[in-house]
Amino acid sequence: MLSRAACSASRRLVPAVACPGSRQKHSLPDLPYDYNALEPHINTEIMKLHHSKHHAAYVNNLNATEEKYQEALHKRDVTAQIALQPALKFNGGGHINHSIFWTNLSPKGGGEPKGELLEAIKRDFGSFAAFQEKLTTVSAGVQGSGWGWLGFNKERGRLQIAACPNQDPLEGTTGLIPLLGIDVWEHAYYLQYKNVRPDYLKAIWKVINWENVSERYMACKK
Repeated sequence: MLSRAACSASRRLVPAVACPGSRQKHSLPDLPYDYNALEPHINTEIMKLHHSKHHAAYVNNLNATEEKYQEALHKRDVTAQIALQPALKFNGGGHINHSIFWTNLSPKGGGEPKGELLEAIKRDFGSFAAFQEKLTTVSAGVQGSGWGWLGFNKERGRLQIAACPNQDPLEGTTGLIPLLGIDVWEHAYYLQYKNVRPDYLKAIWKVINWENVSERYMACKK
């Protein structure tokens, strides 16, 4: 089960490799299922490359950028700190986004959510079908690379749909707490669905882990 810490998961990721006397480094999280578990909706080759190559690259580049940033802080080099901000945003966002994405998927997923999340979806979007259509449309409409998101607006106590370009993290750029993310970078689907993003979006609904999304929602309501 997720704790209240789930609400701050997009703000920071707890480093997993500790070295005495040095900065702790981020590490690639294990998938909660095998690479072939989401077949036939997302094939094995995509999952393996997406996780072990693309996500791993974000982690490695984030660690390298943070080392440079720490050096710039130590030297009080403000120019270097500013110059490193885009790399921190891109690679940090890539790590945050994918760490959420993997848990949002499940071989036992699909269908509709239950309980309070479903009621909130009906309240804020009219029906589950209307919500699904809106998030699909927003995700399909992302120009180039980016993400479609279902987020929670803490101030309003409402669900909200948003799109983020590139690897911009949802909470860090919009203030919304991420509940469900749909990766629409081509590396997430091209090997199977070519350039037909709508087919990928149709398929991904069949592996959405509504239990995970619901746990995120319940944790952030508190």
